[in-house]
Amino acid sequence: MAFNVSSRERQQAQAEINMVPLIDVMLVLLIIFMVTAPLLTHAVKVQLPQVSSTKNEIKPETVTISIQADGALHWNKEAIDDEALETKMRTAATVEPVPELHIRADEAVAYKRVAWVMSSSAKAGLNKIGFVSQPQANAEGSAH
Repeated sequence: MAFNVSSRERQQAQAEINMVPLIDVMLVLLIIFMVTAPLLTHAVKVQLPQVSSTKNEIKPETVTISIQADGALHWNKEAIDDEALETKMRTAATVEPVPELHIRADEAVAYKRVAWVMSSSAKAGLNKIGFVSQPQANAEGSAH
């Protein structure tokens, strides 16, 4: 039994991809990269000296402002009024590195007073502010 193949079936597109042109392009690109790669790594060879040193880090000073329950202010345990506080803050802001400000406020002091100290320090340029608190003595036995 003979199978007749019609001319229409012979004209159908091939189902395989011809890889030869792709391989040729890949080899040409490989040769181009092999030739240009040494040109891109042009560097001057220098023998650098070996030294050992540590970075000299200067820690900023810590300024403690205490606010008592009646609103009285203390600059590092020294009693001070509002105008002198602002002056000391402006002076402290000019020191390098800028000191850190620790605020110790009594729990009974009005929030308005603490907010005023914070805004005064920001105006003066003292932006690193921390609040000092005291941990509870008996944290396990207390009920909230």
